[in-house]
Amino acid sequence: MAVSDEPAVPAAACPAAAAPTVSVIVPVHNTRRYLARSLGSVFAQSLDQARIELIAVDDGSTDGSADWLDEQARRHPNLTVVRAAASGGAGRPRNIGLARATGDYVFFLDSDDRLGPEALDRLTEMAETHGSDIVHGRIVGADGRSAPVDLRTTSGSVSVFDSPVYWTLAAYKLFRRSFLEKHRLRFTEGRLLGEDLPFGIAALLRAGTVSVLADHDCYHLYGRDDDSNASRQDLDWADQLGYVGTVLADVAEAVPPGPDRDKLMVRHFHGEILACFAAPYLARDAAGRREMAEAARPLVERYLTDRVRAALPPRLRLRAHCLAAGLLDELTGIIRADTGTDPDTGEPRRVGPAHIDEDGRVYAGYPYFRDPGHGLPDTCYDLTDRLVLTQRLTDYRWSDGVLHLQGTAGLPGLRTQSVEVVLRGGGGEYRVAAAHRAEGAWHARIDPATAADGAPPADGSWGLKVAVAAHVDDGAAAPGVRREAWLCPEGGDTAAMAPRIADGGAAGPLVAALFRSQPHGHLHLDLDRTGVRRPLGGDLRGEATVGPSGRVALTTRLTLPGCPADARLQLILFDAARTVALRTTVERSAGDRFTVRSLLRSGPPGTWRVALRLTAGPLRRELPVRAAVRRGDVRAPLVLTVPPGGCLTAPLSRLSR
Repeated sequence: MAVSDEPAVPAAACPAAAAPTVSVIVPVHNTRRYLARSLGSVFAQSLDQARIELIAVDDGSTDGSADWLDEQARRHPNLTVVRAAASGGAGRPRNIGLARATGDYVFFLDSDDRLGPEALDRLTEMAETHGSDIVHGRIVGADGRSAPVDLRTTSGSVSVFDSPVYWTLAAYKLFRRSFLEKHRLRFTEGRLLGEDLPFGIAALLRAGTVSVLADHDCYHLYGRDDDSNASRQDLDWADQLGYVGTVLADVAEAVPPGPDRDKLMVRHFHGEILACFAAPYLARDAAGRREMAEAARPLVERYLTDRVRAALPPRLRLRAHCLAAGLLDELTGIIRADTGTDPDTGEPRRVGPAHIDEDGRVYAGYPYFRDPGHGLPDTCYDLTDRLVLTQRLTDYRWSDGVLHLQGTAGLPGLRTQSVEVVLRGGGGEYRVAAAHRAEGAWHARIDPATAADGAPPADGSWGLKVAVAAHVDDGAAAPGVRREAWLCPEGGDTAAMAPRIADGGAAGPLVAALFRSQPHGHLHLDLDRTGVRRPLGGDLRGEATVGPSGRVALTTRLTLPGCPADARLQLILFDAARTVALRTTVERSAGDRFTVRSLLRSGPPGTWRVALRLTAGPLRRELPVRAAVRRGDVRAPLVLTVPPGGCLTAPLSRLSR
């Protein structure tokens, strides 16, 4: 995002005594090439610039960043530039900025990232509405960098122990400044990585209210094309693990032993303790690997409870076990299976196929499984409870009265044996086989006349799931596992959601409609022989006009998906006590569009509503006709007034719409 050459609205536009709403603090170190994007996103905020205080702290840059910042400060009165000696990390410049901040709130923006256009406006509004000490905005990754956590649900107040917020301890979120000052929260200085851990942990554990704003992309987290992000640098990992140990000791002091502490420790085993046991570990010689393992071992022994171990995936569970047991050769082999290459061939190593026992338990295909020469326990490999069906529903549509569903599904590491669509409702459960290919793609046909083992399912709502059975190899006798997941549409023909007439077997036509449940969006199929729950003719519109001969022409138009060729459509007039059937003509065009007309010369006096009677076998519904022309925001029922004497030669004004 480019920085505008136009000056920002000067802060003097606000009363002189008014403090800014939010102070944005940006630590800068040799990021000149990204500054226009980063600071430009602040200058482009929907929040008035008079309410934003921008503090950029240059931490000893040598690439011209400081001069560029000085030039921008001359154009943007709300930008303050502070120069400082290089400190070796973002902690000191953030602390310098925090000492100068005067806003009600503080937001920490890294100089290679950017804000969403409405981020500060929405975040501060959220904080003011809920009295939040911290507001987490939705984070999205860019340029090869992924977001640390996917925040999907906006909430005014969340728990640290029962929400994803603890999985993003980085500084880029909104803080109430008085809260930070009350607890004297500051960043660790002089560390390239993890300088924000003590700050983020203490803030979350002490905050009164933590909120989440997930309906706007607030923070765009970028990867640098030269791999110079701090998180991608090689460090003295033994020293880093020692530092992590001091941080976790503070966590242990603040949170008593038990389920809550274990939930936090699961995140730290993922993020700080075991993350370096990958390419950085393999890059070291035997002495360097031993040094890293010795630094990590006390953390594993102290914090790896049974609950934490069970919550880790096999790739991390195995690493932790090897560290605790001092099995460095096995540790190296397991890491190589994920990230290394074969030292003999130079080919990438791969985790082998999973193993399935006769009792259905599944074990990850890492090296040394049940190898008596190494003695690693089965529990380290067990992924039975973590085996999750990955699936997408990519298309859904009706064709010739049959619902066609397409998607992809599979169990990672296993070979798909069969795919089924499961109809689950009050009337039972039925399975419809799907055609599937090796790539995981599948296609199923749901015929309402035969979906219940050759018969029509009972009236009611049927949830739709995909079920995959899989095994390790192609052997017919190989043990397998089965998993199910709800279908949630991603694409497809939105018109397919409209109620339609479908073949209901020997009992005659019925009304079928797709809908998505709330709040999860699971796809359901509603089958209704009465046509009451999901009314047809939602777009039924009509008009009444008087021709030169004085006769009244009623013309109605609607879409009736799946309407049988032998169905009867007839216009009727009705009031509280009477119904009059009219002589009707019907034209059917492409897309199941119908035009239904009736020509009237006379009729019983009175005020009549117009409806369209649909008869398809035993299915009979009378669909109300609404006027083609709106009255304000309301589309009123089409009403026909017949004067005394019954002669329809009255002027058009007598015909009410």
